[in-house]
Amino acid sequence: MLSIDGEQVRRKLIPWAMKGGLAILDQGVLAGSNFVISILLARWMSAEEYGTYAVAFAIFLFLLNFHQALLLEPMLVFGSSVYRDRLRSYMKALLVLHLAISLVMIFGLSVAVAVTFHMHDSDGLPVALIGITLAAPCILLFWLTKRTFYLKLSPGPSVAGAFLYCALTLGGLAIIYRHGVLSTFSALLLMGFGAFGASLVLLSYLALRLPATTDSIGSFQVWRRHWHYGRWALCANAMMWVPINAFYPLVSKFCGLAQAGELKALMNFASPMLQACAALHTLMLPYATRVMRSRGSEGVNAILKRMTLLCVVCAIPYWIALLTLRGPVFQMLYSGRYTEVSHLLPIVALASIAGSAFFGPSIVLRALEAPRLIFAAVTVSSVLALILGIPLIRAWGVRGAVWSIALSEALAFVASVAFLRRKASEYLEPGPASLALSPSE
Repeated sequence: MLSIDGEQVRRKLIPWAMKGGLAILDQGVLAGSNFVISILLARWMSAEEYGTYAVAFAIFLFLLNFHQALLLEPMLVFGSSVYRDRLRSYMKALLVLHLAISLVMIFGLSVAVAVTFHMHDSDGLPVALIGITLAAPCILLFWLTKRTFYLKLSPGPSVAGAFLYCALTLGGLAIIYRHGVLSTFSALLLMGFGAFGASLVLLSYLALRLPATTDSIGSFQVWRRHWHYGRWALCANAMMWVPINAFYPLVSKFCGLAQAGELKALMNFASPMLQACAALHTLMLPYATRVMRSRGSEGVNAILKRMTLLCVVCAIPYWIALLTLRGPVFQMLYSGRYTEVSHLLPIVALASIAGSAFFGPSIVLRALEAPRLIFAAVTVSSVLALILGIPLIRAWGVRGAVWSIALSEALAFVASVAFLRRKASEYLEPGPASLALSPSE
């Protein structure tokens, strides 16, 4: 009996472990590609031109936040539930919406280019904005196409697309550098070219693999559903920026730029777990949606425990290893600098583990089409952390900032669980047919 149960566990565990590994690899290849590009540009460009690239890329990240909230995140929910059997028609509607959003972005960026041409005649920001105008729709199309494969829990082709993007961008970057035509504009244009090339390959693959459906889906219908969901996701994504990033200007104001650099050096160690949880979030959100549609309120508790445990289990071994080797790690990465704040790394570990745990209820709330509750949880935690964090930073400096971040992450987890319990008790009744995911909720 035990051997049969063990075999069943292995049959379920191995495929999920492989898919989770591929999702993390997918996220890692993209994040690694952009990191390498940033390092190479910092080496090859002047400080002024690299600063222009940084400003332009920050604008792109804002556009990505907008696009993710209104297209990518709702796609993982509705593509795994409402439109699960009509993915081909759903994908066509999403491409139309992406085109419409891209036209709005292009118009807005064109206005920004015209304004900056009059305000910044001597620098390269207007030309950089032109590069973003051309590259952003292609890069966002690449993200949209990649997410389609997660609807069927098959991240393998998405990983292949990430490697293709990496090869096209890094290879092209080396070529334009050798020919002496490297600039912010050419680098951004190259990123857009790599994304567009990889998107064409993935879209061709999808055209061959997605089954044809006779039931067409109107783009306006899809937009209404996405907007109803995404307006709160947009607010939630914006507020999720606060818990870490808002403390850098506060530390700089009260303690100086050097201390802000120390805080950044500490928080760099939390980035790998953030990327890993984001990859698991992308993979597990469609799965959580399907489980709760089939199991009703019983599925909420099961998915909450699984998602939270999965994210925390990934974080704990990482931090045990890092805390054990923190001395050599600080020496290797920072050449002996920032060792005066290395003793604060255990607090960063607590913040990171709490932040990883937050992904559990966050996945469940998104699967329930309740991003407004994520926004509420993050808002509560961020406001309280800032209220307490300002006096802590003035009194303790970097130590106060790190404790404020840990407090914010812990409060976000507690608040999200509380909101999830409340929603489950109010809207869900036991039974597989009771969970109705619709825009009216």
